[in-house]
Amino acid sequence: MRVLIVEDESLLQAQLVEQFTAAGFACDACSDGEEALFLGREHPYDLAIVDIGLPKLDGISVVGHWREDGRDFPVLILTARDSWQDKVKGLESGADDYVAKPFQIEEVLARANALIRRSAGFASPRISFGALQIDTAAKSATVAGRKLELTTFEYNALEYLAMRSGQVVSKTELTEHLYDQDFDRDSNVIEVFIARLRKKIDPTGELKPISTLRGRGYRFELGEDSQQ
Repeated sequence: MRVLIVEDESLLQAQLVEQFTAAGFACDACSDGEEALFLGREHPYDLAIVDIGLPKLDGISVVGHWREDGRDFPVLILTARDSWQDKVKGLESGADDYVAKPFQIEEVLARANALIRRSAGFASPRISFGALQIDTAAKSATVAGRKLELTTFEYNALEYLAMRSGQVVSKTELTEHLYDQDFDRDSNVIEVFIARLRKKIDPTGELKPISTLRGRGYRFELGEDSQQ
């Protein structure tokens, strides 16, 4: 998943980028509202984390402009602990949740994961697709109780496709959501990850979880269990 972190305090921004990167996210970051507005308009983020007190353009205005432009990715705002007015304004501008400073990075990560999951229509962090189970909180997956040994990128590709079960996801879309701005988009690495995923999830060829649609992209074929 790809996240935009907008924070003008350089140390806090670096800490957020470090922790989200370690958790498997592709991170873009900036320090002012004008750049944030541009990036949010140009790139297909899965989540934005936005500090309200930004130079050039405040965070509430940034979120408001994104929503006016039809950008519907989840937004988590960062506010001062004693400023309930900012929290209300942020939510009214189109933000989905907030965290008050000072905060624990673990709380921000948990809220971020919940927002991404809910935006895809999943209430629980544990999602079952028959024999395949994905734990979006632990960033792990099992097949018939057997834990899959996945790299970070393999897991991220699986999670992204599974959250769009039944939809066609182009190679370009998958690349944009898994990698930051500096990634070489001409690479064939996506094909490599998909091939590895198929072998790890379905070594006997029985499940056929991911199909390739020539010239269009990939589609996750397993349906979510009805009880989830």
